[in-house]
Amino acid sequence: MVSPEALVAVAAALTGLGLLGWRLWAGRLEKPGDWGEEEEEEGIPFIAEDGSGCCRLLCKPSGLAQHLVRSLGRSGVLWGGHWLWPRWPRLQMLRQLLKLPEPEPAVARELLQMPDSGLVALDWLVGPWGAAGSNVGGPSPVLLLIPNAAGKVTGGLLQLGLRALMRGFVPVIFNRRGHNGCPLTTPRLQPFGDPGDLREAVTYLRCRHPATPLLAVSEGSGSGLLLAYLGESGSSSHLAAAACISPIFRGRDWLEAGMPWLYEWPLLLHLKRGLSRYAGSLAEVVDVAGLLGSRSLRELEEALFCRTKSRPTSWEAYWESNEPLRDADEVAVPVLCLCSADDPVRGPPSRSLPLELFRSSPYFFLLLTPRGGHCSFPRRGPGRCWAHEAVLEYFRAMAEFLRAEEGRKGLPRPHGWGGPTVEPPVFTWQRSYTR
Repeated sequence: MVSPEALVAVAAALTGLGLLGWRLWAGRLEKPGDWGEEEEEEGIPFIAEDGSGCCRLLCKPSGLAQHLVRSLGRSGVLWGGHWLWPRWPRLQMLRQLLKLPEPEPAVARELLQMPDSGLVALDWLVGPWGAAGSNVGGPSPVLLLIPNAAGKVTGGLLQLGLRALMRGFVPVIFNRRGHNGCPLTTPRLQPFGDPGDLREAVTYLRCRHPATPLLAVSEGSGSGLLLAYLGESGSSSHLAAAACISPIFRGRDWLEAGMPWLYEWPLLLHLKRGLSRYAGSLAEVVDVAGLLGSRSLRELEEALFCRTKSRPTSWEAYWESNEPLRDADEVAVPVLCLCSADDPVRGPPSRSLPLELFRSSPYFFLLLTPRGGHCSFPRRGPGRCWAHEAVLEYFRAMAEFLRAEEGRKGLPRPHGWGGPTVEPPVFTWQRSYTR
């Protein structure tokens, strides 16, 4: 069997390194999949381009959008630097799935019991040093990390957690029922876009850390769960901000279209290996033989949630209640979505990105790059993943913006986003922020 290290070496030898310049724009993106043609200049260019590519921010004009443009520009986080294998997005994707950070982080697991006696797991990252990172200015923001829909905690997600830990965040991974070693105590798993268990976990985190900001980041298909939660919860989500790395916006279309086997088969085998441990209890509700014989993620999803013995349902009805963006109009906190035009898993931007949502909603921001693959965005030097640096800078900019707004309105500042204060008010998104 070829090791991930060997694949990395082959890819490096074949492709070398690429130097990309970047430009960030605020405004409409009319041709997201065509990077070779000149377009009319819109918005605010502030990073020089060398002709090899550009980066664009698509959003509805607002005070927050202007602040993000200024903050990202000042930080220089969008400079691509030396990108690894810019023409090999599938090998980038395979590396992201298989490679683990060195050293691997230590975690402290906490099990939460749901109302129906099911269990989900929260893995608190404490670093490879055995102790959490310190925060001089008071309680740290809690950063909730949501893996992909298969429950695969990738090296990229762990690396993001470590970067956040070093910057004073408190990162914690949300594991669904039966995923990543979490015991399956009831014969029920979590559907693609059912945010019930996530809601319970967020409520618990809010109670455990009542005076600190709560943030969330999802990876790949796990974004379906985060987006569904934000839509169903609206202004009661308890989150101050959220980000999605290479999100899947349309779950049904994504599963029906199929995916590269380099991505689908590792996740399919990962899911089957976990489900086989609970074959006895699952036999009460599903056809286990058909489940373990699934040849695609779509077949597995149908076997688990549509062809059940007690309450079978159609594929169409299942997605009516599980599409990630079914309640997108109700989202009431800012969400940054980082996507690449060469993503081999999600598909072409013109067909897979809800561009009109980013143009019309003041809460959705699309940062679209020409290169980066799926959840990869690899580069050399400090901060190996460009997306991780962009997400952490986005959260910093959000904290800065909210401090300024709260100071202007005479509101007390939350702990961890500007120094110790009195108990902060429940987070509500003021309409004036999005004008």
